[in-house]
Amino acid sequence: MPSDYSLPDVLERIYDNQLALEAAVMELTLWVEQRASSEVGDNIRGALEAIGENAGHIKQGLAKLKRTNRD
Repeated sequence: MPSDYSLPDVLERIYDNQLALEAAVMELTLWVEQRASSEVGDNIRGALEAIGENAGHIKQGLAKLKRTNRD
């Protein structure tokens, strides 16, 4: 299996996609808050907070997985 498709590399790309989606959703949140409902914006921000918290755990897990694969 080429290293470009190793499990850590694939998971890293999924993590990068998560961050990109988080940024896109934040842009939409700001747009909704300015034009429509702050309540909807608050709900979205709650979901984004969970994404942000999980991102730290994912990043730590990826680092551990990469260390394990090198050993």
